[in-house]
Amino acid sequence: MRNLKLGLFENAQTNASGTATWRHPDSRRHLFDTLGYWRDIARICEDAKLDFLFLADAWGWSEIGGVRPPIATEETLDLPRLDPFVIASALLASTTDLGLVVTGSVLVEPPYAFARRLATLDQLSGGRLGWNIVTTGTADTAVKAFGMDMVAHDDRYRMAEDFLDLVYKYWEGSWEPDALEKDKAGRFADPAKVHLVEHDGPYFRSQGYGNTARSPQGTPVLFQAGASPAGRRVGGRHGECMFVGSGTVQQLAGHTAAIREEAVRAGRGADEVKVMSAFSCVIGATTADAERRWQRVLDAQRPEVTVASYAMFTGLDLSSYAPDTPMAELSTEMSQTQVARFADKTVGDVLADWHTHGVGARPVVGTAEEIADEICALAEGADLDGFLLSPTVQPASTVEFVESVLPILRTRGVFRGEYAQGESLRERLTGASDRALPASHPAARYRH
Repeated sequence: MRNLKLGLFENAQTNASGTATWRHPDSRRHLFDTLGYWRDIARICEDAKLDFLFLADAWGWSEIGGVRPPIATEETLDLPRLDPFVIASALLASTTDLGLVVTGSVLVEPPYAFARRLATLDQLSGGRLGWNIVTTGTADTAVKAFGMDMVAHDDRYRMAEDFLDLVYKYWEGSWEPDALEKDKAGRFADPAKVHLVEHDGPYFRSQGYGNTARSPQGTPVLFQAGASPAGRRVGGRHGECMFVGSGTVQQLAGHTAAIREEAVRAGRGADEVKVMSAFSCVIGATTADAERRWQRVLDAQRPEVTVASYAMFTGLDLSSYAPDTPMAELSTEMSQTQVARFADKTVGDVLADWHTHGVGARPVVGTAEEIADEICALAEGADLDGFLLSPTVQPASTVEFVESVLPILRTRGVFRGEYAQGESLRERLTGASDRALPASHPAARYRH
């Protein structure tokens, strides 16, 4: 068994993954708007030697028939939020090894400003930054806020390709790694090693010089999630770490194989993309105790949240369909992943399932040993490189995992006791010998 990579999924709002469990007595996520909360989470992660803290984000919000339902505000389903870039910058001084992964949208972000912001974070963190590439699944409400026209689902992925090509040119091609000399008796930078970027793509145009010099990693570590064919193609071509949802060994193995095939098709090695599955768990002293604890989590959430939550991700109002309507009959230009994953289910099935865990992983409920068994079985059977831990109650769920499951995984030799060698997130996460992207990655063609 390979040495697993582990990251913690977080969201800069009171609830996560489309659920609303903030009323649970052990939840402290209502304090998401305090710096102390984030420092505590980062400390837990770094003390446990987790590879990274993953900060999810979305620009849109829940609407049903063009109207935001009161339940969404009452249960703080999707608003208010904080900016994950600002949170990451606030955590730089209190962390030294933990990777920080921020979510940024290619739909609403201007590429030139975006490139500078990520390069700044990578520079100040010493090369610990990752970027979760999203095309904005909640696009229908986000575009209204930005005064933009709606962009179809597959067109957003084509837009992503153009966006990536442009930011690669600034990160990889504008400033050469040794352009800065900082010699007070000579010069600060070598003009021959600073290059003009010119880009005229189908979606974006830009001409200029990188607003920042090359950062430690150049391009931050690239994360991506997407189960649609378009999402897998972009992930196989560009992603260094791809996320897949929860599921059976057979389902996850299929996703892993498809992603690796896309990487090979793009001229990369199958192992150049690390595949990580979402993973959630509820831990008890016994299986029965864990089941009771899971029921308390479910009881903390109002059932009325479910319809609004699903609409936020897909734009579909499931309350307007008969419960026996096949999901295969429905379509959307928003997050197709959240429709495709239920292709063989009915509307009633989806409402029941979504209430328990939303867009996140269905929790494994059991003892610490049972949960460790499941992690090892999934990793081995589905060819997974690691897991993105999604807590049901934060930070209690994370602390319980760190204190009870992680020691078992270390005893079994599947998770390390210390951070891997190498200073950058790329070296530690991918096993690369260099903190820069490999020559096989499409960004490398822009280097001088």
